[in-house]
Amino acid sequence: MREIFAGMPWWVKWIAVPVIAIFVFGGLIASVVGFVISLLFKALVFVVLIGGLIFVVRKFMSSSSSRGDW
Repeated sequence: MREIFAGMPWWVKWIAVPVIAIFVFGGLIASVVGFVISLLFKALVFVVLIGGLIFVVRKFMSSSSSRGDW
């Protein structure tokens, strides 16, 4: 493979081949990137919800224990 590209001009190696690869595999690349972004967004939402739940539970527990002191 290296010998095939050795005789080619630089623009074939660095412009034409990547453009053809993106044209052929563009849909696959876009779906994989979309899946990864969706997964990261869902993980972020999960972390925020768990953090909010912990915050609310701690706030509720601290307010109920201070009422018990009276």
